Amino acid sequence: MVDYKKDASALLELIGGKENISSVTHCATRMRFVLQDPDNADIPAIEDIPAVKGTFTQAGQFQVIIGNDVAIFYNEFSKISGVEGVNKDDAKADAKKNMSLLQRLLAGLAEIFTPLIPAIVVGGLILGFRNVIGDIKFLEDGTKTIVDVYPFWAGVYSFLWLIGEAVFHFLPVGITWSIAKKMGTTQILGIVLGLTLVSPQLLNAYSVVETKAGDIPVWDFGFAQVQMIGYQAQVIPAIMAGFLLAYLEIWLRKFIPNAISMIFVPFFALVPTVLAAHVILGPIGWKIGDAISNVVYAGLTGGLSWLFAALFGFLYAPLVVTGLHHMTNAIDLQLMSQFDGTNLWPMIALSNIAQGSAVLAIIFLHRGNEKEEQVSIPATISCYLGVTEPAMFGINLKYLYPFVAAMIGSAIAAVVSVSSGVMANSIGVGGLPGILSINPKYYAVFAVCMLITIVVPFILTVLFRKYNILNKVDTAPIRTFGKKEYRESAKTTN
Repeated sequence: MVDYKKDASALLELIGGKENISSVTHCATRMRFVLQDPDNADIPAIEDIPAVKGTFTQAGQFQVIIGNDVAIFYNEFSKISGVEGVNKDDAKADAKKNMSLLQRLLAGLAEIFTPLIPAIVVGGLILGFRNVIGDIKFLEDGTKTIVDVYPFWAGVYSFLWLIGEAVFHFLPVGITWSIAKKMGTTQILGIVLGLTLVSPQLLNAYSVVETKAGDIPVWDFGFAQVQMIGYQAQVIPAIMAGFLLAYLEIWLRKFIPNAISMIFVPFFALVPTVLAAHVILGPIGWKIGDAISNVVYAGLTGGLSWLFAALFGFLYAPLVVTGLHHMTNAIDLQLMSQFDGTNLWPMIALSNIAQGSAVLAIIFLHRGNEKEEQVSIPATISCYLGVTEPAMFGINLKYLYPFVAAMIGSAIAAVVSVSSGVMANSIGVGGLPGILSINPKYYAVFAVCMLITIVVPFILTVLFRKYNILNKVDTAPIRTFGKKEYRESAKTTN
């Protein structure tokens, strides 16, 4: 077992000492600190510690990349520093003091959707598989699908919709539950609220357009009528209703005594919220959601779609750095609700691949650098599987030029994707597995886009390094095909 006492002691000193640590925890590969004063951390010196593979700051947390031995390092650090670790939720809450108002809002949005992502990914894979067996006619001279020919697969096709419908049509239930969980309020009330938005008693949201106004069922209160419309797959109405319920419950608990709170708080929180959801919040949220998705869809299908795609493909990685990318989850889900698919998400998957390819080029250029490879190789794999933060913060932003090379490759692929009308059935696993969520008729063109994001960033990264374009700190010897030369990095202003 490696002895990390010396490195842990050095990290404690260089991070500003025990008094500069507000809280500390760790994940699979990184130490996560919330610092009283982030400026007191000597980042260059920290990155020179043998056990440290890199550092970055995100969401108010200063993160130190250790690798697979992070748990051992963490235990040693805790002994030396005397700082008790906290759980990840407490660390996130503590980190918010180092975040701006916008960052806190976006972090809150991320906390709502993060617990839902596994279900959404499964739903996307199921929809993709159903499209393959039920929509592509490649049997009997291209006249029939697998479902048409084989009864077994027809049964599978029908059965899988049970799960697909639960994931997407009943999405508001997950959203309102997640908000209740995030806000620390009664989770079952959040679930019940979500169910009232998608109840079978209501006219299904997908049937509203084809139903005449006079045929829409209503609740008749004598002095007013309220349309009984469901909000299947609607995101904004669920978010608005979920927060109203949470804040109303929190407010009521301040005034209602504990002895009777079990009776009156749930009643006076849930009933008014359900009424407000169907009378005010639902209709307004629906309009807002439609407006957002219409603007995005128009941008991706209009005359300047190539420009929209180029900008999004180029800027998505910086959005990840700032945390603004979390808002795309809501937009994707809204697009899926309104247009039965999303042409935004494929560009996100392509951006992930591009960042991974840039790191792959760094591995090629710096081959033999065993310390860096402990970060770069797992980061590349992670990128190709849809998680870009280790690659961007651990490698690409450190040197800058691979980050920009990936942005350019992503932009080119995004233009090809949007110009070809590529649509995803849903949000799915990012990176290379992202093709599983693409509508099957776009598999070929999306495969071409994936190839672009592999080849272009790799080549550009090598060229940028060779000619010192946008090189921030890389002074390592340039290793190309059997050649080795040294070149000073370009001077840049940070």
